[in-house]
Amino acid sequence: MEITLNILHYIYLIGVLVVLGTMIARRDTVLPCVLFTFALGLAASKNIIGALQVNYNALIFAGSEFFGIIVTIAMMVAMSKQMADMGTDKLMMDPLAHAMKTPDVAFFVLGIAMAIVTVLIWPSPAVALIGGLLTPIAIRAGLPAIGAAIAMNIFGHGLAFAFDPVIQGAPGITAGTAGVGSWDVVTSGAPIFAVIGVVAVIVSYINLKRDMKTNAARYEAERKMAMAESDAHREAHSGAKIMLILTPLCFLGAIVLILSNEIRGGDATAIITGTAMLIMLVGVLIQHGVADALEKIVDYVRDGFGFGMKIFAPVVIIGGFFFIGGSGISAILAGEYQQGLLMDWGWWLAQQVPLSKYPVAILMMVIGGITGLDGSGFSGLPLVGSMALSFGQAVNLNIPVLGAIGQAGAQWVGGGTIIPWAVIPVAAMCGVDPAELARRNTIPVLIGLLAGVVVSFFLL
Repeated sequence: MEITLNILHYIYLIGVLVVLGTMIARRDTVLPCVLFTFALGLAASKNIIGALQVNYNALIFAGSEFFGIIVTIAMMVAMSKQMADMGTDKLMMDPLAHAMKTPDVAFFVLGIAMAIVTVLIWPSPAVALIGGLLTPIAIRAGLPAIGAAIAMNIFGHGLAFAFDPVIQGAPGITAGTAGVGSWDVVTSGAPIFAVIGVVAVIVSYINLKRDMKTNAARYEAERKMAMAESDAHREAHSGAKIMLILTPLCFLGAIVLILSNEIRGGDATAIITGTAMLIMLVGVLIQHGVADALEKIVDYVRDGFGFGMKIFAPVVIIGGFFFIGGSGISAILAGEYQQGLLMDWGWWLAQQVPLSKYPVAILMMVIGGITGLDGSGFSGLPLVGSMALSFGQAVNLNIPVLGAIGQAGAQWVGGGTIIPWAVIPVAAMCGVDPAELARRNTIPVLIGLLAGVVVSFFLL
């Protein structure tokens, strides 16, 4: 594909660099996103009316994309508040707390559980399920909230999501444009995915242990606060024992339905969310009776949505800018576009690099990562698949391995580890700052990706 860059591409590139610089400086990125979205609208429409409309269109598109996540978080929070009022959460946590006695055990138990559920039903429902049930226990065991979020991100959105050996959603897309089978991408790329994941987990764990030692007093206070909040709950309602049995059975039944009917992605998240709503409804009815439940359930729903909207308010604006780089460009900007501006930059870079296996492998990883900057681990996969086919034929390299390299870059970056607007679900469930979580993940992920590139040299 021949790419001709224009003023829109340069404005967008400058905007991305400014946003990344703002993130590095640990400042909020809403202001530059609004300004550069407006600038893109002005350049595309060539009038002030069109530019103003683009800002609105970006909000609407991003809001529609994020609303499903907002609803899931809102309902999980509403369910957890009802469980706390009833005392169900404490009854549920006590036996599980015996298994998570130390921060180290909690880190790996939480991470491995997240990885397993992600492999089976993808990250978004896994965040809701694992985050809602296990994160409070891990924090009570002494694992900082930021540590819980890191474990869920690295194991779930990184290792399991990039590999995707069961559902094969990502390998399927990559393989489709690369002209190979999805299982070829999975098996050929397995050493790459494994090395990236193991290295990222080890570096994350070492950094976390160092941070816990440095800030021991602060994290101990966090643990005591979590214990105090748990201990401060009123005496468990008599119906809490019923909910103690019913809650895990309902979620187990939901997982069985998801697996037996091969339901994936957003549809699987919908089942988990609907299950949480049902559990909350039953709990309210048992605790308060029909008359009082009519009013009480509104409080839980209001609290849940209030939490979700508070977390996502800036993300909608930030996401609107980055969707212009990918799938949202036609819905946001005036005119017709074949692909997002980030995709165009990826193709342009591919046309500038001399062909041999070393620069090609590095380029595949870099371009995969660039396409992930829009916060989606999937928007760039058709691009990296096409590039794998082109480079593989031109230089006689292993096409599935090339596809796996690009897929790893796109999924680790865009799937939800080092982009603040992509880590929001995990950050929200753990109650941490998404920008801080993304910053903590950055070095381990980049080191892991670098290790993956080195491994790919031997496989190509």
